[in-house]
Amino acid sequence: MSQKSKTIDRCQISGAKDLKTILSLGYLPPVNKLKKINSSLREDVFYPSELMYSQRSRLVQLSTIVNKEILFPKEYPYTSSTTKILRENFKELYEDCKKIINISSKDLIIDIGSNDGNLLNNFKKYHKVLGITPEKIGKIAIKNGIRTLIRYFDKNTSNLVLKKFGKAKIITATNVFAHIENVNLLMKNLLRVLKDDGVFISESHYLVSLIKTNQYDTIYHEHLRYYSLTSLKYLFNKYDMEIIHAKKINTHGGSIRVYAARKKRFKINHSVRKILSYEKNFLNWKTFNNFKKKVVDSKLKLYSILKKLKNNNKKIYGIGAPSRASTLINYVGLDENIIDCVLEIDGSYKIGNYIPGKKIPILPENKLYNDPPDFLILFAWHIASELKFNLKKKGFKGKFIIPLPHPKIEN
Repeated sequence: MSQKSKTIDRCQISGAKDLKTILSLGYLPPVNKLKKINSSLREDVFYPSELMYSQRSRLVQLSTIVNKEILFPKEYPYTSSTTKILRENFKELYEDCKKIINISSKDLIIDIGSNDGNLLNNFKKYHKVLGITPEKIGKIAIKNGIRTLIRYFDKNTSNLVLKKFGKAKIITATNVFAHIENVNLLMKNLLRVLKDDGVFISESHYLVSLIKTNQYDTIYHEHLRYYSLTSLKYLFNKYDMEIIHAKKINTHGGSIRVYAARKKRFKINHSVRKILSYEKNFLNWKTFNNFKKKVVDSKLKLYSILKKLKNNNKKIYGIGAPSRASTLINYVGLDENIIDCVLEIDGSYKIGNYIPGKKIPILPENKLYNDPPDFLILFAWHIASELKFNLKKKGFKGKFIIPLPHPKIEN
């Protein structure tokens, strides 16, 4: 094991040494460790990608933690505001906050992992806002008038926030709450800057959706934990908090938005009991074993489809290079002999690089129309209908390969 990673032998929430393996995807590269086209892949480092389950907390987590400087480089290529579904989601989050929480113009809203300020952009007109993100992408938020600290959220940062800005009425952590290594330390720092009547809102990949739609492609080292509402209830209870509202949302192929507050401050919405009741019957080893079988079957079927097409001299491109594409390509065992290239929209930070761990080049989308393939793999398959409509409208006349939940070819 590299010094840049470490094995976890206990539950990240409870500390219990009761972990059992659900699924192993083998060794995978960090999904945002990009290398320029024509550079050598000889020094690429791959890390174990194994999904574990704790019976005590009901948490599903990875078995390995990779150094955060490797996973989240300063030039982190992800920007949330370029995604329409996320812009709409954060607008909806703001509207929900106004209904659930009594917020005024004097209240401070903090977003941990604020990226380019997409979420806080909805709050800034009527409320005080503060973004916290370690990546340089935070400079975009600053240019757009969103006060942002470009640093990790740790004890020193929480002290700085208290000194300069005071306590927050709302703290959000969307698509980042499962990324931060020490979740218990995060909770302690978070509670230091949250008002007594404040609310913490998290959005994370939802374990139930991941299993139901066979989303093994969302399993990568940035995602240390895969939350159910049951595991979040266990976590929040440790800190004298309770879940007051929960909502399943469509982002990232299926996520869950969870509102938590100190106990007995808010009325608990019926959504919480309903979801917890469903999970009680769903999250068990029968479900996990069936998921493992579906993942392996899906991998073999997709490889078979693509190999057969290549044997018939068909040209295959991929489109969209989200993090999940790296997991899928590496786990299934695809390379440049099967996929000629992966296309990204103009302006993407990823253009001019290889897919992590492979010599598959990431190129501008205009190649799709200048040198069209016979088949196009939609790596953002969870928004396949929207992508197909837009690509056909732009003039693509080939066929589409939908890799998940069940590999298939569509017109």
